[in-house]
Amino acid sequence: MAETTQFFDEMTGGTSEVRRPYSGYDAWFSGEDIKDLRKKSIDAEAFFRRTGITFNVYGEAEADERLIPFDIVPRIISGREWARLTRGIEQRVRAINAFLYDIYHRQEILRAGRVPVDLIARNEAFLPQMIGMQPPGGVYTHIVGTDLVRTGEDEFYVLEDNARTPSGVSYMLENRETMLQMFPELFSRIKVAPVQDYPIQLRRSLAACAPVATTGSPCVAVLTPGIHNSAYFEHAFLADQMGVELVEGHDLRVLDGRITMRTTRGYKPIDVIYRRVDDDFLDPLNFNPDSMLGVPGIMDVYRAGGITIANAPGTGIADDKAIYSYMPDIVEFYTGEKAILKNVPTWRCSEADSLAYVLDNLADLVVKEVHGSGGYGMLVGPAASKKEVAAFRKKLEARPSNYIAQPTLALSTCPILTKSGLAPRHVDLRPFALVSPQGCTITPGGLTRVALKKGSLVVNSSQGGGTKDTWVLEE
Repeated sequence: MAETTQFFDEMTGGTSEVRRPYSGYDAWFSGEDIKDLRKKSIDAEAFFRRTGITFNVYGEAEADERLIPFDIVPRIISGREWARLTRGIEQRVRAINAFLYDIYHRQEILRAGRVPVDLIARNEAFLPQMIGMQPPGGVYTHIVGTDLVRTGEDEFYVLEDNARTPSGVSYMLENRETMLQMFPELFSRIKVAPVQDYPIQLRRSLAACAPVATTGSPCVAVLTPGIHNSAYFEHAFLADQMGVELVEGHDLRVLDGRITMRTTRGYKPIDVIYRRVDDDFLDPLNFNPDSMLGVPGIMDVYRAGGITIANAPGTGIADDKAIYSYMPDIVEFYTGEKAILKNVPTWRCSEADSLAYVLDNLADLVVKEVHGSGGYGMLVGPAASKKEVAAFRKKLEARPSNYIAQPTLALSTCPILTKSGLAPRHVDLRPFALVSPQGCTITPGGLTRVALKKGSLVVNSSQGGGTKDTWVLEE
């Protein structure tokens, strides 16, 4: 490899030997010409451009839409490693669903003192409108994206939970489609678990969560805020792949106690809405009265059992990074088991002792907003200038409860293709879990995000990161 690192390298393990999961790929790669692979990389970019696989960047006047960078070297995970990850993810997803049911009903975890009452009561993501509400099938988080990082051979950590409106699955699917087109011979040599049936599984899982009153085959639709949303490509892509309608708020209305969508033959009732609209904009009668994105009265229909909303309103509290710090307790409280997947050690800046420690060590820590996402509003201490650290210190002192801090992890690396060959770059992984009354299904793979800049630990596409195809080996 062209460069060496002090981090765990998933291809070599930091030795001169190639790790077993990569042995088949390495044997193939060693017989390839770098110039040919570089051309394939350019071809892949052209494919993405033709397909329209873009994302929007908020707050920037130039180039609203960007092409997400794609690296043609796959990230490879063994079947044994994946089996352990899926057990841990399923355990965590079960606990999150139980936690959400509990905090909107008896609140036993608060009574037991395992989670502070104030963390729920004063949390903007907690929706009083959901108190006492029973979602169809008892499912709150129909789709969950669990962000994982690796620091060693058998060391995986959950970086955060995405239980509100997790995104990125379209890139997982398009990355695989691109690789199949570019390197069909690789898939005949190496047994890679398929991901292409995710849209079918998603539709099946959503349909299984339809309200009890549903008659016949459940009608499913995807609710999008519209073309200016950063993930609009994904909304349209998933609706198309599932064979369901993509709708906006103005396409929907309440008729006879049902949510209906406008069609050429009049209004048709919908049973399940896969919504990609945030809680605050979902229903102007119950939340933000100025919202033009949602459906007036949808929460009343939901409470009456006339519609399934996936994910359920109020699930965003499980995304909260302060709640995240209690996840080991939450998992144990609801499952009776120790968490299979560990949390990253976390300091809650709302606590005086933790805040003092974080302020004293700001240049060595990663500090995040409790409701932040996309890599925005965070400080990566070791990569920040003294001026940036000083500015962030003022924000932290002004609103300490708005932040948590974590150590700078030694994220594992995977090779990317550069002009001179393979070079290591830091990665994370977002597998996707589907939840229904029938159980939990986890697609073998997920979205691997890669920090394309040498030495960077920030993998978010909005911050210059790219993506890779994720291979889980069939063993």
